Amino acid sequence: MHYLQNGELFSMQKDDLAKILLFGVTALYWFSLYTYVPILAPYARHLGASYGMVGVIIGSYGLTQLLLRIPIGVISDAWGRRRLFVFGGICLAIFSALGMWLFASVTALLIFRAVSGIAASAWVDYTVLYVSYFPAGDMTRAIGYINAANALGQVAGMLAGGYVAQYAGLTSTFLLGAIGGGAGAVLALGVKEKYTAPKRVSTGPLAEVLRDRNLLRISVLGILLQIVIFVTVFGFSPVIAKTLGAGNFELGLLSILCIVPSIVSAALSGTFFIRYFSERSILGGGFFFLAAACLAIPFFQWLPLLYLSQAIIGFCLGLIMPLLMGMSIRYFPDEKRSTAMGIFQAVYGLGMFLGPVLAGTVSSRFGLNWGFWVTGLTGLAGAILVLWPDYLLLNRNVPGRLAPSGD
Repeated sequence: MHYLQNGELFSMQKDDLAKILLFGVTALYWFSLYTYVPILAPYARHLGASYGMVGVIIGSYGLTQLLLRIPIGVISDAWGRRRLFVFGGICLAIFSALGMWLFASVTALLIFRAVSGIAASAWVDYTVLYVSYFPAGDMTRAIGYINAANALGQVAGMLAGGYVAQYAGLTSTFLLGAIGGGAGAVLALGVKEKYTAPKRVSTGPLAEVLRDRNLLRISVLGILLQIVIFVTVFGFSPVIAKTLGAGNFELGLLSILCIVPSIVSAALSGTFFIRYFSERSILGGGFFFLAAACLAIPFFQWLPLLYLSQAIIGFCLGLIMPLLMGMSIRYFPDEKRSTAMGIFQAVYGLGMFLGPVLAGTVSSRFGLNWGFWVTGLTGLAGAILVLWPDYLLLNRNVPGRLAPSGD
């Protein structure tokens, strides 16, 4: 029988503590960014914003991520310092929440929502740092766990935000986000990482990673996924809910009924489902049901049906996102994984921006129903691309190496 030496046991305990601590920091990071999400669109409308402007406010969160996630990935790979970006991200989340609490105007909402996107750009380093605590063969499981922390923080934030909004007003959700972020910042001071010698910042690794066509194709799927999510759950579904009689607490519940199923499916995506279905089947089915739920929203006249649609969307999100995240870095060596993840997250940030802006523009011109129908078609496009035989290459068998540029 093999017995662990004391040093090995101590090392395992330290690794477990590091995982637990970063899991907690991640949950509070997302808590601080999501306490106010369910009320953001109705609050913007209350301040006088048009549907088009609501779309721009929501989309600014994705635009700043589109611009910053790749540079952050490249710089953190070169510096070998993820912890700095973890701490900086949660501090910016606090700043953005405080700004929206202090200044009640459409312009301030736009500016500080964009700052929250800068904060969310650090997610690439949360992900890569957490994955570094696990053996190479456990990457999908690690990403499932960190996505569960993401979803747990979002659920807690939206539940708490809905509750305080019901009793203390809409703007109290911003203050709550800042308080949660403050707790996370304190915990983040204890986050550890393995020392990596810094290297000169170079665009060479970025150019190499960008030549991986499979990564870019995976990123396009990320765009389509985020378009649907940010038009529905984090965009205009709360506006529909308001027309069906939802109060502030029900708005939080609407978002929670999306995120809770996503926690379950994220944990099962890389474990249970992958045993019985291929990656292509899981992704294709996820996009199909995602699109169907979105297309059905304008026909609902009963709030529980809207709840059901958000639950389906959330379950599909949890199925799809861990697979896309794992596929985006699977074939890259450690020193290029932040760059690859940064590219993936930056490109899908385009969906966070384009989705709400497009849906807001369409809704202003043709009515809100058309915003959902156009968005649903993007989900169907995702299903078609996944099932297209030559679109994704899922069977490369040489982990740790870059794919040739012509694959």
